[in-house]
Amino acid sequence: MTIRGIVLILFAYFFGSIPTGVILSRYWGKIDIRNQGSGNIGATNVYRTLGKKLGILTLLGDVLKGLVPVAIAILLLGSEVWISLTILSAFIGHTYPIFLKFKGGKGVATALGTFVIIVPWAILLASLVFAGIVYKWRYVSIGSIVAAISLPVLIALLSYSKTYVVPGVIMAVIIIYKHQENIKRLLSGEESRVGSE
Repeated sequence: MTIRGIVLILFAYFFGSIPTGVILSRYWGKIDIRNQGSGNIGATNVYRTLGKKLGILTLLGDVLKGLVPVAIAILLLGSEVWISLTILSAFIGHTYPIFLKFKGGKGVATALGTFVIIVPWAILLASLVFAGIVYKWRYVSIGSIVAAISLPVLIALLSYSKTYVVPGVIMAVIIIYKHQENIKRLLSGEESRVGSE
């Protein structure tokens, strides 16, 4: 199981490193999304720059980068520790991808994908938190940060395995760190709102 687990962790990282937004923007939008808008490779920037269709496709691709490796880990390994390591590996692949010199996205969609199978109710509630904040204040960044913080709390409160709280906390810290420029813009009143572009 150890060798299989290591192989799966490596697969999760490289699979997570596939830059969905960069690929879609380059081949269908004819641009490098890293040079447009916020420069982020995630669904929000793709949506704002190239429209709803490519934004949704980027979102789905980033979710699948987390979902697929974790689904395989559940089927082949079963161990909560190995599943947790797979979760983190896929997530880190997206946020620090080897194919983009370790400069990746903010990880929210991939985080959702890694957890959606194993803690579905926690993901549903965290998604509702995200949607409520974005609907009320129209800031995707605030919704993402608060949802990321709420997820490990929800995992603990809903009686899922406490093993999954650990990757949840680590991912929340990285997501907050990845949003540091958004936080600066929020504090200065310069952050873009949904629908204001």
